[in-house]
Amino acid sequence: MPLYERGQVRIHYEDTGSGFPLLILPGGGLNATIAFGRRMPFDAASEFSGEFRCIVADLRNANGGESSGPLEVDRPWDSYADDQLGLLDHLGVDRFMAVGFCIGGPFIGNLLRLAGERVVAGVVAQPVGFRPEKPTVMTDHSMDDWGPAMLKRPDVSDEMVQAFLKNMWGTSDFLFTVTRDFIRTCETPLLVLPDDTDAHPLAVAMETGELAPNGQISLYPWKERPEQIPLAVRHVRMFLQAHLPVASNSAS
Repeated sequence: MPLYERGQVRIHYEDTGSGFPLLILPGGGLNATIAFGRRMPFDAASEFSGEFRCIVADLRNANGGESSGPLEVDRPWDSYADDQLGLLDHLGVDRFMAVGFCIGGPFIGNLLRLAGERVVAGVVAQPVGFRPEKPTVMTDHSMDDWGPAMLKRPDVSDEMVQAFLKNMWGTSDFLFTVTRDFIRTCETPLLVLPDDTDAHPLAVAMETGELAPNGQISLYPWKERPEQIPLAVRHVRMFLQAHLPVASNSAS
């Protein structure tokens, strides 16, 4: 895999296919990796690399991945956005579309907040969000399956991990990276594929699609039966094709 480096940050990524750039943000919480992305309900890179330039990377410090960097306690979400936008800059990509699973939903929200002029359209699939009846589910999940490996690092303490997770998952009652008011004023076309699990609350997915001025909501449920998934993929493909810029044959 090729490597993008910026200071102490090392990001392993794949860049496949050709056409308009499509940033793919795998699921898996803080352990989101290229390999985990292949185990999503559908493998977006395989599905769309015949039509788009698909760019996908291991998340910084994900277990099982090959990306690494400092634990930026005070700016967890923005540190990941730095990696994502920095990789796109490294590859010469200005404007792009994005497909994000799970944690990729808040990632897309943050990219819209920080660099909305660059995001042509976004697909938010089974997004992570705040569930009021289980307010600590994301912190607990992250501490169980991501925290122990981080605590083995000499530059990371338990206090740092706890603060990092609090700043990620403990400051919002919605999509974590953006407010409802932001989504209400975000003109970027969004397609939401809802889910309903502890980490993927249906209410947050539906509200995101309903509040966005140019939002769409796909069928629900869409992944409980194998025959449903191709319908969702078809909707995603039609959505992406419909929002291609006029100069869609450009690499960026």
